[in-house]
Amino acid sequence: MLRLNSHASLSVAILLSVCCRAHQAFPQTGAVSSSTEAHSTAPPSVPDEVAAAEAAIAGSNWQTAEAKLRLWLTSHPADGRALFDAGYVADAQNRFDDAAALYRRAIAADPKSFEAHLSLGLLLARQGKPDEARPELAAATTLDPGEARPELKARAWRALGQIDRDSSPSQASDDLLQALKITPETPADALLAAELAEQSGQLHTAETAYRRILAKEPNSLPADAGLAHILIVRKQFSEAETLLRAALAQAPNDPTLNAQLAAVLAAQDKAEALPVLQKLHAAHPDDPAIARMLAAVLADSGDYAGADRLDLHLLVANPDDPELLVAHGQNLVHEGALAQAFAVFDRATKIDPASADAWSGLAFTASRTNRPDVTLHALTIRSRYAPENASTLFLWATAYDSLHQKEQAAAYYHRFLEAVGGKLPNQEWQARQRLQVLGK
Repeated sequence: MLRLNSHASLSVAILLSVCCRAHQAFPQTGAVSSSTEAHSTAPPSVPDEVAAAEAAIAGSNWQTAEAKLRLWLTSHPADGRALFDAGYVADAQNRFDDAAALYRRAIAADPKSFEAHLSLGLLLARQGKPDEARPELAAATTLDPGEARPELKARAWRALGQIDRDSSPSQASDDLLQALKITPETPADALLAAELAEQSGQLHTAETAYRRILAKEPNSLPADAGLAHILIVRKQFSEAETLLRAALAQAPNDPTLNAQLAAVLAAQDKAEALPVLQKLHAAHPDDPAIARMLAAVLADSGDYAGADRLDLHLLVANPDDPELLVAHGQNLVHEGALAQAFAVFDRATKIDPASADAWSGLAFTASRTNRPDVTLHALTIRSRYAPENASTLFLWATAYDSLHQKEQAAAYYHRFLEAVGGKLPNQEWQARQRLQVLGK
């Protein structure tokens, strides 16, 4: 049977969309280190009740601090300093909704409170609310943090860099530069700079940066993952495999590194890719990117039923995903369900009319279910998006042959024989036989 498209090419493509890099989180978005240190400017005198609460905070005595602050705020509800302290106490105890509400009240009481804007922004960033976090952090960068704590403003700029990294790498670079004007470069800064260069397509710059990080910190798993990603993009699979195996010796269960290794092994047609992905899928059964990779490798290994179980499960959540539909259709072809496969490919072409793989599948299944007119239509549309190959040339020839258009059939049989290079012996024999019959 002609194989119009292979799952093998999907493995690396899927890897590039895996979003499980732990190092892309916000590494410096924790609450400020202590309430008393965070206050940008201290008033001439702090009420005894608030001072006592801050002493309790300094000793991590949250319950005592909370009780004192609650009592004070009952009669002084607009005390910005006390509201911030109360928010800090809630934040430290992981009561994030309470903390956010108290930080907002502190900002309402004192719109120029650097520490309240910063802490609220960092909290929202940790909660995965970048659109809400950004204006708070941006506001913090415009306010005075006090002479004793300029590094807190640098933290605001760094957090902005993390937020801006995906939507605007150039803005994220500017954010980082602002942070570096205030405090020296950190390993996290170097990593962010490398990732921003990679996102901007500056692969050489990014590679140099990742290697510089690894020279200083040989055990930096994020740098390993970043460098491996660049090597994979460049198809330097052997070097990537060596790098990844060394990194996995330190962190054998790291999902990003395992996903990258699986993709590298699959790209090199190494059987080890399958057990690596099976282990990864068992550890992360709900990760769709891993499930897609495993389905692709299972199909390449000939386990079409196993691949299809995964693809069908993924289609439940994404019924209109054209790539999943194409994969499902290919599995059905290998399982002999040609009529079902035809319907699946037909649906995929309607969802994504620019999918060459969907048109290839439709052309093939139309050919095998005796619909040569559909085959020609599908091949015509496909030719707009992808070059011809031996398989499609054979389909052109047999479709014209079935419609008794001898001249066109003979021309495509000849083109097929010129292109095939001995890779499809059964079809080559058939082409030669048909050319004899056609007298061409």
